[in-house]
Amino acid sequence: MDELPLWYSRGYLPHLSCPNDLQTVTFHLADALPVEIVLEYKQLGERFGEAARRKAIEAYLDKGYGQCWLRDERVAKIVEGALLHFDGKRYRILDWVIMPNHVHTLFEQWVQLKEIMHSWKSWTSHEIGKIIGVEGQLWQEENFDRFIRNEEHYQNAVDYIHMNPVKAGLVEMAEEWRFGSAFRRIPS
Repeated sequence: MDELPLWYSRGYLPHLSCPNDLQTVTFHLADALPVEIVLEYKQLGERFGEAARRKAIEAYLDKGYGQCWLRDERVAKIVEGALLHFDGKRYRILDWVIMPNHVHTLFEQWVQLKEIMHSWKSWTSHEIGKIIGVEGQLWQEENFDRFIRNEEHYQNAVDYIHMNPVKAGLVEMAEEWRFGSAFRRIPS
């Protein structure tokens, strides 16, 4: 793998991929964030900054628009399996949560980010399509990624990931949400 940082874009957003960096990545189902909302929030970002745009997108995703295929336990298990499959080989996954229409992850990447995202999205699209009987684009091409800048940023990312199901009103405690790293930390 090339050790230099790699900037690339698949459309609207630039992505930075650096070996051994901690990244937080959110990716969502194709119908969870309509194009007109993406364009509206792009303008919001231009006016009020990237943080305002990101916050608005996260709030929109938490409302659960779209088919919410990830609410189906069979589908969520496929995504969970994909996230954990190359853990320790291509990346070290630290925290994650599978919401009804999107996924949040925090990991240390050992290969290029685009390889990780392609692996997750391609394999899950194929397997989920068999279950839901839908062909075509399952995931939005873009994902929202940020590299972790410091310890405070890291802790904020962990807290956000764990508390996302609570904030969305799906459970009262993070550990109750079956498809997330907080659930897996419950002592047996």
